[in-house]
Amino acid sequence: MEILWVLMALVMLGFVLLQISRRRRGAVGLVEPGHPDAADPANYGFAREEELDIRMPGPDQDLLDVLDLVQRTQDYRGAQQLLAGTEAEGERRWQRVQAFAGAASLELRQRPGGVGETPGGQWLRVWRAEAPKDAGGAAVHAEFLVQQAWRTSTPGSDDFRIIMEEAKAACGEAALLAPGDPIPYIVELSVARGLGYPREEFEQLWLKILDRAPHHMGAHLAALQYWCEKWHGSRELAYSFAEAAAARAPRGSLLPAMPLFAVFEHLPEVNLVSGFYRSEVVTKAVHGALHAVHSVGPDDPMQAHVRHLLVFFLVRGERWAEAMNQLMVIDGHVGALPWTLSTDPAAEFAVYRALAVAGYEANGGSPATLPH
Repeated sequence: MEILWVLMALVMLGFVLLQISRRRRGAVGLVEPGHPDAADPANYGFAREEELDIRMPGPDQDLLDVLDLVQRTQDYRGAQQLLAGTEAEGERRWQRVQAFAGAASLELRQRPGGVGETPGGQWLRVWRAEAPKDAGGAAVHAEFLVQQAWRTSTPGSDDFRIIMEEAKAACGEAALLAPGDPIPYIVELSVARGLGYPREEFEQLWLKILDRAPHHMGAHLAALQYWCEKWHGSRELAYSFAEAAAARAPRGSLLPAMPLFAVFEHLPEVNLVSGFYRSEVVTKAVHGALHAVHSVGPDDPMQAHVRHLLVFFLVRGERWAEAMNQLMVIDGHVGALPWTLSTDPAAEFAVYRALAVAGYEANGGSPATLPH
């Protein structure tokens, strides 16, 4: 993240009582609360920072209700029923598998267990023991192991490799229980990245996913990581993968947004050139993502991921009105890139939201002029 933005974020987070405002057309500054020029996100109906949900990128009330039930009663059957009733090839099932696995992993981290104490996430162990042939439980268990590896071990260490090998075996078991289900193979994409599959082996895995769900956005995002420079590819390979996915995307798909994710994954650590976010490569990627969210159905659960990343790029490119349009759709949930990379996702999101509001108002915008 460029130094200027880091400093701005630190100032805003350090002075909680200050607000971004409009001082003159096109200028963004900080003023005291109650100042006539203060820009207040609450005027747009946005949630307060402490109300932002960091668990998911967008709403899924059925999932939240079941998660609450499972964690409160430690009875896995609600999760089992929800997954059984969720389309196997769809994006929502993948998100729900991740959510259940993440909940169990977080429980275990909070309550690791000890003498006379039941460890957290016990409901997942019971699920696997009582329903060993249940494909949903097998997929959640495989994803749980993957998340445990990343959260508790260092990539490349013996512990990491042991857990990842166990996750790989769990993926194979889950795949046998549901031959047409892409989820076990999507889970394995993270295993492939962690264990460093040779490219030929990775491509064979990817073909299995394409055979089952060729336009699965979540799968493409997971596969993109492997091709990134920081893992087993390069900037060129990542861009090529993303652009190929966008080129073959059917109408109403989110895949045209893939190049924007490739750009994000290869942002320079320090970039003091403000024009970078208005450069041709970024502008083209942003336009592809905007086209994708405008053409996809409103119930597509992955659109929130794209909209969150769009907010990041639109704010940095000072495209305030377009950023506000995205915020009106996604506000309330922040469980997506780029906010989840922060130790405080809600605060990070709130900084960008406040900047968008301030920039929008500095250029003549108001709650009355923003389409709802």
